[in-house]
Amino acid sequence: GPFQWDSFTIPKDNPWKSWLRTTGIDFSPDGKSAYLCSWDGDVWKVDGITDENSPIVTWHRIAAGLFQPLGIKLVDGEIFVTCRDQLVKLNDLNGDGETDFYESFNSDHQVTEHFHEFAMGLQTDGDGNFYYAKSARHARPPLVSHHGTLIKVSPDGQSSEILAKGFRAANGVCINPDGSFIVTDQEGHWNPMNRINWVRPGDKFYGNMWSYGVGDDTSNEAMEQPLAWVDKGFDRSPSELLWVDSKNWGPLNRKLLNLSYGHGRLEIVPHEFIDGQPQGGLCRLPIPDFPTGTMRGRFHPENGHLYLCGMSAWGTAQMHQTGGFYRIRATGKPSHLPVGLAAKESGIEITFSEAIDPDSLKTKEALMVQSWALERSAKYGSDHYDKKTLEISNTTLSRDGKRLFIELPVIEPVWQMSIQYQLEGSKGEPVKGEIQNTIHQLGSQGDPIN
Repeated sequence: GPFQWDSFTIPKDNPWKSWLRTTGIDFSPDGKSAYLCSWDGDVWKVDGITDENSPIVTWHRIAAGLFQPLGIKLVDGEIFVTCRDQLVKLNDLNGDGETDFYESFNSDHQVTEHFHEFAMGLQTDGDGNFYYAKSARHARPPLVSHHGTLIKVSPDGQSSEILAKGFRAANGVCINPDGSFIVTDQEGHWNPMNRINWVRPGDKFYGNMWSYGVGDDTSNEAMEQPLAWVDKGFDRSPSELLWVDSKNWGPLNRKLLNLSYGHGRLEIVPHEFIDGQPQGGLCRLPIPDFPTGTMRGRFHPENGHLYLCGMSAWGTAQMHQTGGFYRIRATGKPSHLPVGLAAKESGIEITFSEAIDPDSLKTKEALMVQSWALERSAKYGSDHYDKKTLEISNTTLSRDGKRLFIELPVIEPVWQMSIQYQLEGSKGEPVKGEIQNTIHQLGSQGDPIN
């Protein structure tokens, strides 16, 4: 297939094997080692990750006793870890490869005894600022100003600020090329379904009334709309997104990926902007589900492979093992994935990574488009309302076979849409999948496909 993956081994006699619920990953400056943090409080240095012929690696625990670390980042070779109570810098003073001094680099963020208020992810920008997300309490009003927020920490660790609010369980942070962010959120009270949020700093509110400083307006118009609502049956729990940064991935390079904690898989996120509002959807990559949920990922700066870490702890469909560390390699074979998605005045335009056989569009099973609505309230989640199967009046394929326009006599903004396709590639290979997306606005028809 288009992707191959290895599961790096954890020695059976490792006394900490059951604790390796890995939640963050980054690389050493030379790229030869990976550093992983685990939810149970440890940090590990893993050697042997670049051996193309073997998944056998060496695990060395370099730190222990941290408070639920859920993000790690190396800056100029120095190791920083997001913990529930502080941002910690690990210092090896005597050069023996293990941490001697746990430096509280920044302890501004506030924590209560409630179980749910995790500190998620860790990223840095070009100026050296740090970013992570702080979850709110579960089904409880906020007590401190950091409940349900995106937080920025200065490069020297001396100050922090809240960039956005209104999150419930924000599992990680992605920094976009334009300096904005993507923060996922999970179904729950005031979240009728999972959310993929495109976040811009400012006094922005992202939907959870039980996060700090959100005011009294519970209307949908008072909140920022997500890039997409994600149904729990499609992805039970999205985690962190990242941009593909590898020429090995061909037409997927520079595209957006979502990591699924809830189903242990990867999804591409085709999207567009209309009047500044992002909208789009997700489509699963053709990779077997991992034995754990996936939490964080980074592309290796030299070999271009994607390295993922994951665990099974909170609600996930993947409970086959406690934790995991994976390497995904693109083979160069066609992936036949949707890399572009646009909602038009008379239908949906999908751009595929490779050409589609036009004859495969003629079958009755080729395409099915459905839609439904959600209801946002203080209740946990939402049922599906106003379910529809949309009539398809015509399909048009571009000359190169990559752009498909699905003409819909009735199309309008909708909370959730499902586009299922059973097609063939130009060489007769099966092209089967589902895009689940959100439409906030319809774009102009533009130039016809040719």
